[in-house]
Amino acid sequence: MICQQDNMEVTLFCIRLLINTWLLLVIQIWDSCDAQTTFPHVVPNTSQHYEYSTVSFDCKGFDGSLGWKLMRKAADVDTACGTSWGVFSGSICIFRNVYIEDSGQYWCESGDGKKSSPVNITITPGPVILESPLIPVMEGNTVSLRCKNRTDFTKTSTSITFYKNGLFIKSISTSTLIIHNINKSHEGLYKCNISGAGESPESWLAVRGRDDTDNDMVTLLCYDQLPVLLYFLLRTVGTILWVTLLLGVLRKRQPWNDHAI
Repeated sequence: MICQQDNMEVTLFCIRLLINTWLLLVIQIWDSCDAQTTFPHVVPNTSQHYEYSTVSFDCKGFDGSLGWKLMRKAADVDTACGTSWGVFSGSICIFRNVYIEDSGQYWCESGDGKKSSPVNITITPGPVILESPLIPVMEGNTVSLRCKNRTDFTKTSTSITFYKNGLFIKSISTSTLIIHNINKSHEGLYKCNISGAGESPESWLAVRGRDDTDNDMVTLLCYDQLPVLLYFLLRTVGTILWVTLLLGVLRKRQPWNDHAI
């Protein structure tokens, strides 16, 4: 009986230890999720927008358990969507008829003060914008920078010139500059000029290294795979409990079997 009692105590201790380990893992992943960089989803998905156009923001993937709001910093003033600008439609903040003064940083913020990484939005009254990625792009990918003329949707300019950090890159007859196998050296301020139409504002192109992939996996696990993790936790604990009960029944039968033999 003493051995049986000792075995049961060891088994229960192992179960408690395993459960605590799993719970600590879940908590660590969830806390890591808050520390990872997420960005507002913007439509159209570019940093430059025409004046009087409509821009939509969504905080999908951002921890909104306590509710979230879209914030912006324009002219050094922080305000929320739905106050003096923008309206909510479901979970989306729709900002119609944007003005130059609406240029600034936009980010998601939860009810307990947690913030996403900001995106920089530039509103221009000019006819030319540069459509470029809003968030950092991964090293090795292909990136397209499109020079767009608001007043000419049919003709192709004979000369579109692209610049990086104020220096000439190349002149092409198409509207899109394609950068293959992008790396950190491609980071910088880009702009374009359409002959006879004008020049776009500058936009920062950020590149992230392959080493940042681990952080992405944690973020993915937080928002997409956490229910799966909890499922395996419950399944594992349930299996251990079932095995423990089965072993307990077998131990109780063991003295009777020994006596019979």
